[in-house]
Amino acid sequence: MRNWEDIGYLQIGTSRQRQAHAAFERLGILATLNAFGPVLAGTIPLNIDLPSSDLDLICEVPQLALADFQLLLRQHYGHLPRFSLQETMVRGCPSVVGGFEAEGFAWEVFGQPQPTRAQHAVRHLLVEYAVLEAGGEAWRQAVLTLKRQGLKTEPAFAQLLQLPGDPYAALLTLENLTSAELRQRLPPLRP
Repeated sequence: MRNWEDIGYLQIGTSRQRQAHAAFERLGILATLNAFGPVLAGTIPLNIDLPSSDLDLICEVPQLALADFQLLLRQHYGHLPRFSLQETMVRGCPSVVGGFEAEGFAWEVFGQPQPTRAQHAVRHLLVEYAVLEAGGEAWRQAVLTLKRQGLKTEPAFAQLLQLPGDPYAALLTLENLTSAELRQRLPPLRP
């Protein structure tokens, strides 16, 4: 199982993943956000990204530190193109969402007062990784095809997995399956 807290895997990945790793190094963002346990989620770690895909960093930010987290983002990245920062409620939880462009990538930094592994973006990452590991290259290509047709990542997975209802919630129903159970649940891909 991959250690998602360490982006070293990007160094031996695809060209885009290697570019992302270099961007992390040049920006120094992991050191800046280290106290918040950042985890890279989204499509680039899974090699199902499109040219417009961003780098999504998920952070654990104690509720009392949300203002400090915003200040940190503003101080370090407020000067960058397309900088944005907002505090909002996500699934009933106070959250901070920051965004900017740097080093050839769009970045989104998301913080909530809960462990990163409990946050939906990381939970989705883990399920999607498990599905891709079980389904192999054919599943990766099928997800990419649907994404190129305009579907977001979670709806693409849910469609291929034939999961009814809200795709974001439906994907999470698979998170406790073993690799063998997940392989058995994968429906055949349609040509």
